[in-house]
Amino acid sequence: MTVAQPPIRPTGGSLIQQFEFGLDAPICLTWELTYACNLECAHCLSSSGRRDPRELTTAQCRAVIDELQRMQVFYVNVGGGEPTIRPDFWELLDYAVSHQVGVKFSTNGARLTPERAAQLAATDYVDVQISLDGATAEVNDRVRGTGSYDTAIAALANLQAAGFTDAKISVVCTRENIGQLDEFAALAKEYGATLRLTRLRPAGRGADVWDQLHPLPGQQRELYEWLLSHGDSVLTGDSFFHLSAFGETLPGLNLCGAGRVVCLIDPIGDVYACPFAIHDEFLAGNVAGPGGFAAVWQQSPLFQRLRVPQSGGACASCAAFGSCRGGCMAAKFFTGLPLDGPDPECVQGHGTAALAGARAVPASGQDHSRSRPTRNAPVLLSIGRRPADTPDPATPPTHACAESPLAGFVP
Repeated sequence: MTVAQPPIRPTGGSLIQQFEFGLDAPICLTWELTYACNLECAHCLSSSGRRDPRELTTAQCRAVIDELQRMQVFYVNVGGGEPTIRPDFWELLDYAVSHQVGVKFSTNGARLTPERAAQLAATDYVDVQISLDGATAEVNDRVRGTGSYDTAIAALANLQAAGFTDAKISVVCTRENIGQLDEFAALAKEYGATLRLTRLRPAGRGADVWDQLHPLPGQQRELYEWLLSHGDSVLTGDSFFHLSAFGETLPGLNLCGAGRVVCLIDPIGDVYACPFAIHDEFLAGNVAGPGGFAAVWQQSPLFQRLRVPQSGGACASCAAFGSCRGGCMAAKFFTGLPLDGPDPECVQGHGTAALAGARAVPASGQDHSRSRPTRNAPVLLSIGRRPADTPDPATPPTHACAESPLAGFVP
């Protein structure tokens, strides 16, 4: 029997062509430290709320950081949940920085007091992203919960007052905030920050509200033109490469980097190919396995398959394929579309046709939502929640973690 040989990495070619074959270490590693969160954002990718009692311990997290240092991973994107809820978060941050692993962490700002802001301003190799999904409280709090806008603004003010330079305002683009792009830019300027825009994915709780929140076709064009006009002053993390099918290519790699240049470590050490696809279909291994994270990254069969340059599939005949590369793998998977087909938000209209056909939408991989939404739950959480996820209010929580996001935590 003839065994198929893996494709040979080209000795020349573009950077994107090289990246398609993967790298020895990820450029961008996302690490969700905890699923615990004080908020209940309606579009949360990881359905966060309660912690998982199997979370990596402080010692295990330190061991992962040691390994990232050996692999020469320059920085890690830390998120959650709300990472600052972990009692050992600040200890782990200091440990990473002291081991030459930079930290970029996303937070809703609830624990960024003036004292913590001053600590961050005095620490090298740390970046802070404040999540804000509306340039006004009315828009933001509808998705993130009552009071969350004021909390985020207070955190930005604390960072600015402490002398922290170039914080990021991280915005998930929705049909409700696309019209506020200039206002977001003004907020960033006011607080000496940089604006970072990311795409809404139909994963986690986001699957429940995607139909209500994802930008409409006209808004996709509006976003594309706004990004072109603002150039490199706005960060996107390559979230919108599917928009390049409009014509001019947006700044960035314009490539699905899943398992090639990016991946995710979840709170229990599971490694997924894509930060936006926490699902068994994209599970590559666990950092506690033989060889640790490096073995998963370098030897995982899933990652090896993803590092084969993709064909056009159903998009092969589209003239825009060279620009959009078929769009986002996670967006296709969680809307039940084939991975070699068009993006559900394909700007050429092919996604709309695909969504109208027969498809099996996969069940959410995990759900760490609280059993009882709190009184500050966002409006869309109650509107979009699947009936099975809404318990009888007279029924008590099934376990302690349903009440406290940190119940049973042992650092």
